[in-house]
Amino acid sequence: MKMPTLLMIAVAALPGSGALAQDITGTWQGTVVAGRELRTVVKIAKTPGGLLSATLYSIDQPAPPIPVTSVTFQGSVLRFTVAAIGGTYEGKLSGDGNTITGTMSQGPTPLPLNLTRATAQTAWAIPEPPPPPKLVPADANPVFEVATVKPSNPDERRFGINVRPGGAFATVGTTLRDLMTFAFGIHARQIISEPGWGATDKFDITAKPDIEGIPNDRQIRAMMQKLLADRFKLTIHHDQKELTVYTITVAQNGPKLTKSQSNGVALPGLGFRGPGNMMARNATIGDVANLLQTMVFDRPVVDQTGLKDRFDLTLNWAPDETQFRVRGDQPPPPPPAEADTRPDLFKAIQEQLGLKLESTKAPVDVLVIDHVEKPESN
Repeated sequence: MKMPTLLMIAVAALPGSGALAQDITGTWQGTVVAGRELRTVVKIAKTPGGLLSATLYSIDQPAPPIPVTSVTFQGSVLRFTVAAIGGTYEGKLSGDGNTITGTMSQGPTPLPLNLTRATAQTAWAIPEPPPPPKLVPADANPVFEVATVKPSNPDERRFGINVRPGGAFATVGTTLRDLMTFAFGIHARQIISEPGWGATDKFDITAKPDIEGIPNDRQIRAMMQKLLADRFKLTIHHDQKELTVYTITVAQNGPKLTKSQSNGVALPGLGFRGPGNMMARNATIGDVANLLQTMVFDRPVVDQTGLKDRFDLTLNWAPDETQFRVRGDQPPPPPPAEADTRPDLFKAIQEQLGLKLESTKAPVDVLVIDHVEKPESN
């Protein structure tokens, strides 16, 4: 479990709850075990307006601050949700006001996080937060200065496309189809005249941009398009074709989304903690649609919400037998043990995100491959 370095929390006492009868202001500390021990410090104070505010530090895992989405303090129970990490906390203040007994959840398994009031003598030192990452200027047009392309190990079962700290780019177990869907933000069905090896031959790529820093998502896709043209000799032209697609629109009662407060984080972060357990950080709905069409569905997913902001969100559903089959060389993962308690994907998107997913036919952009070659290894 990843915890933020700094977390600003605004806590409102509910009318008539008696929440302020106990004094929870002060410094609290405890340890959560998530693969390893992570010391956690929570500093709680009152704002000039009489509300409670808090700052949370994961002092063994320094990272930029991540805001809490919603917080309540009712009776002696503190609850908050952190969309940016897909986390929730619930804890109960003891009668003597010296301990908070609770759990932190970031996935299906809650982890104990009990907090003890600290004194000046017992308080843990808070390290300085790390400096923000250096970003490639938004108006720059970077290219991969150095790129290595080689066939994947035949026994390699991993698949991934990642931008590493400092801007280095790497893939593992990626086919031409994978690289094209990533570079152009399309579904595999939108590739026309694909060669026979396009979905079977796998490559590992490591590449370094010619400009120092982390590129944004538009820049990294543009660099991949240039690499495909250079190393795979790819040439294409665009066309239109009517396909069966899923569309994402805003549901009748409006979206239930939390705007990202990434404070300079350039790239979105999207992925799965398991089948039907999706997280997205600093992501547009277009990014979410692309993840769904890449990993979940056998058809394109079109964003028709009109929403332009970036959001932090989690989505939990019970996958059916048609989902997570897009990588034909691998069987779909088994459903999670708690799948029976989750809604299906269509209901989950509406209930959890305030969006609507529907199947329809629509004209979409397709890429017709005019020429492509297997890359030479280097």
